[in-house]
Amino acid sequence: MKLDGLTTAVTGGASGLGLATVKALAAAGSDVTILDLPSSDGETIAKELGDHVHFAAADVTDADMFAGALDEVDARGGLRGLVHCAGAGRRVRVLEKDGTPGSLEDFEWVIRLNLVGSFNAVRLGAERMARQEAVDGERGAIVLTASVAAYEGQIGQMPYATSKAGIVGMTLNAARDLASKNIRVCTIAPGIMDTPLLARLRDDVKASLEATVPNPARLGRTDEFASLATEILRNGYLNGETIRLDGAIRMAPR
Repeated sequence: MKLDGLTTAVTGGASGLGLATVKALAAAGSDVTILDLPSSDGETIAKELGDHVHFAAADVTDADMFAGALDEVDARGGLRGLVHCAGAGRRVRVLEKDGTPGSLEDFEWVIRLNLVGSFNAVRLGAERMARQEAVDGERGAIVLTASVAAYEGQIGQMPYATSKAGIVGMTLNAARDLASKNIRVCTIAPGIMDTPLLARLRDDVKASLEATVPNPARLGRTDEFASLATEILRNGYLNGETIRLDGAIRMAPR
């Protein structure tokens, strides 16, 4: 798809990978909406980025609220591209050090946000894309965000790794399901990315993380994620694939 003039949206667009993607889409000429929590800085950021960047309050786990936000996007010209970055993790082990079972509440919270939220992004985004007229054989494209933890979950990442593995499993199935609607679905599985969360770490801790990445031996940049996300939207033959963006890292058990 040509990004210039395209109506797009990015969940989790007020920070980190999402914000970098918003900036990349805007630079490519897209009319892009930041979809993020009401408590986020999304509205302020949208105003700072110019007339072609907007904000709509959205919680991906609240189907009605999320659908309403997508309707706002759709009204601006018909939703064609959705990059879903919203997600989070909580530390949960099968058994904690004292022998008590891991928190079911925390496990369910992460699954609901990351996996159910991704299904909401696919089903509600596709619903709006399917209404559009096909251009060069496609109506839209959706990019989901998994993690290398989907393949090499570390100790304490039980809910996060499980939810991200679910997203990987969702990708090809969704692409096949939506083929008749001319809607593509791909997923990016990032490695250790230099997001605001990691920015809070001490320099020596960051250096040790960088040393685990084979090549290049550094943290991934958010603009590298954004570059891949925008290329997936552009490239009409990318479909049903999960792409690792990780410098060839394979995570250790801990």
